[in-house]
Amino acid sequence: LMPMPILLSHQLGARLAKLRHEKVLPWLQPDGKSQVTIEYDEKDKPVRVDTIVISTQHSPDVSNETIVKEVTEQVINPLIPAHLRGGDITIHINPTGRFVVGGPVGDCGLTGRKII
Repeated sequence: LMPMPILLSHQLGARLAKLRHEKVLPWLQPDGKSQVTIEYDEKDKPVRVDTIVISTQHSPDVSNETIVKEVTEQVINPLIPAHLRGGDITIHINPTGRFVVGGPVGDCGLTGRKII
């Protein structure tokens, strides 16, 4: 009974971790976030994935183009079920830019309090 957006978001995060541990994408680092938006019909049944957002920490030597390409091919495409692929899916990968510094160091300011 897990809501579809949460289920898919958890699966995307788990896939990122798996590919990092198996060194399939050796530039992946441990910090990451994912969000999935689902479109529903009038009977509250999931119809399609509308938007996917993935932010993943990465090594400083990898290009944004490589990150987008490989996350799309290796993480998103294998997980989104065919019956939820109708229409155009909006995909944002690291939409705020480079994500080299992660974890507590990246999330806290001078006071050490979380800023996100």
